[in-house]
Parts: sequence; structure tokens; C-alpha cells
Amino acid sequence: MRFTIKCGLLYLLATMTSFQQVNAGHIMTAEEPIGVMGAHSHHEDGWMLSYRFMRMEMDGNRDGTNSVSSPLPGFMVSPLKMTMDMHMLGGMYGVSDKLTLMIMLPILDISMDHRVNMNRVEFTTEADGIGDIKISGVYDLINDGKQSLLLNMALSVPTGSIDEKDIIPASMGLEVQLPYPMQLGSGTYDLFPGITWLKSIDGSQLGVQARATLRLGDNGNGYTLGDRYMLTSWYSHEVTRVFSSSVRIAAETWDNIDGIDDKLNPMAPVMVPTARTDLRAGTRVDLLVGVSWDTGGHLTGHRFAAEVGAPIHQDLDGPQLETDLIFTLGWQGSF
Repeated sequence: MRFTIKCGLLYLLATMTSFQQVNAGHIMTAEEPIGVMGAHSHHEDGWMLSYRFMRMEMDGNRDGTNSVSSPLPGFMVSPLKMTMDMHMLGGMYGVSDKLTLMIMLPILDISMDHRVNMNRVEFTTEADGIGDIKISGVYDLINDGKQSLLLNMALSVPTGSIDEKDIIPASMGLEVQLPYPMQLGSGTYDLFPGITWLKSIDGSQLGVQARATLRLGDNGNGYTLGDRYMLTSWYSHEVTRVFSSSVRIAAETWDNIDGIDDKLNPMAPVMVPTARTDLRAGTRVDLLVGVSWDTGGHLTGHRFAAEVGAPIHQDLDGPQLETDLIFTLGWQGSF
């Protein structure tokens, strides 16, 4: 499954970039689901500010495609559930009718519940703060008002902490380095190449986007998060002049961690699976539905939208916490 997604992404990139530019200049109306980023551009000197609240909930563990009950064999501690909330602040500016620049600032709040297998004591670890800032550009390869082909390129700056600590039952009241899922950033500069195709048909929009996350070198703690590959497609329909709905499918695959965090307790990989670098890879396919309201009157240019979904397929190098819910609520304002 992971190999199929990677091959599909590479084929899509090769096919789309072979198109020839036609009749550029007219910018299509942005109708993509709020959970998709970098899928529209702006006229020269056009501004857009945005805010998104994103939540991911995980509950229970999975190994491959099968659920695994606690206590997890071979470990002293079993992760039970995890919640990640992200507040994403964004700004877009049209440098020209063909090039739009964007900056995204994430603020994260992560919590994970655990159970000690021997005595069934439960505890929670938490981390919060600024994540990795992303600077990106969207370039129009094709834009004739009906069809648009956009080239995406982003650079993630390692502003998120990779030294988050908390107290656990075995630490005797002292804070210790938390495992990989509890860290706020990657610790590396990361590239995000991608390409987006949009087609407008009688008040509806078809969209396909392929993106990758490529890590550049090791971070300051001696490890590198796995590369990620994503392919998503959606259909949105204008129900009324200001209200639209959407359905989207998203497939993503990611690799294991290379290296090891030299600040982790050497016993951590024996204690809990979240500290194992060979148990972080996986593949997930999500089905999501969304709604969007483009305001009128004095609020013309403002859009409020929501999207919610859940996995329809998960294959994890486990035991690893499985995803149960993905939710995004957002606002966009054009000026």
C-alpha cells in the first residue's frame, strides 16, 4: 500500500508538470476544503489572512491493520489515547498574478494518556508551544478560469521544540525527555514540494493535490523524522451562491525515524513503544466531508468552513496509536 501511494504521487507529479501553460491570468475562485492548503493563488497585491483550528484524536493501538488491546506485550507502559490540537495562523500575498507567497505559524497542544502495565496506574504527558513555521509559494502553471495547475513549494523552519519534557511515574518527580510524538517540531529544515490540479465544472470543483515532506539532515538530538507522501482528491459543489459542500479522500504514507534521540532515557524504547524509532511508519486513508460559507454584504471576502473525517484504512508499524478523528474549523479573509 505504501509503495502504491508513493508511485501514484510520483506519476501524478510527472504527468501534471508535462502540461503546457495556457492563457494565464485569470485566478479561479478558491473552493477547496478548509483542510487543504496551497490550493489557490491570488491576484497581484491581493492579501489573505487565515485561522484554522485542527484536532486529531487517537484512541487504542494498532499493529498492521489489526487493533491491539492493552497491556501491550513487551513494554512496561501502554499508550492509551492522544489528542493533538493545532491553531494555525496564516498569511498569503500575491506577489504577481502568477506567484503567491504564504507563511504559516502553528501553535500546538498535545496530550497523551498512558497506563503502567504492572500496576495499571494511569498518567498523562503534555506539551504545548509553537511548532515549525512554514514559508511557501504557489505558482500558476495553468490558469484559464476553468482549469488551474499550481506548483507548490514550501520550506519548514525548525522553530518547534524537540526538547519537550514532563514528569512520569518512574522519574521520581523529575522531568524527562518525552518520546517523538510529543515533540513540537522536527528539528530539521524540511522541504514540501507539491502540485495541485483544479477543474471548475458548472458550480462544482474537482481537485487533486500531491505533496511530499522531505527531511533535510539530522536534527540537534541525532535523529531524523521519516519522509511523508500525501495524495488527496476532492469534489466540492456550490449548493447556493454562498454555501458549498465537499467530500474528500486523502491517502498518506510515512517512513520510520532514522537515528535515535540522544536525550531519551536509554531504557525508554523498552518502556513504551512511542520511543521506538522502528514503530513510527504507517499508511492511512481518510474520508472527509466539509461545508463552506462565503459571506456577503459587509463581510464580502470572508469565508468560514469546517471539515471532519475519519480513517477508512490504517496500516501501522505497531503497536502504534491509531487515528479516530480529524477535524478542521477555519476562517479566511481576503483583502
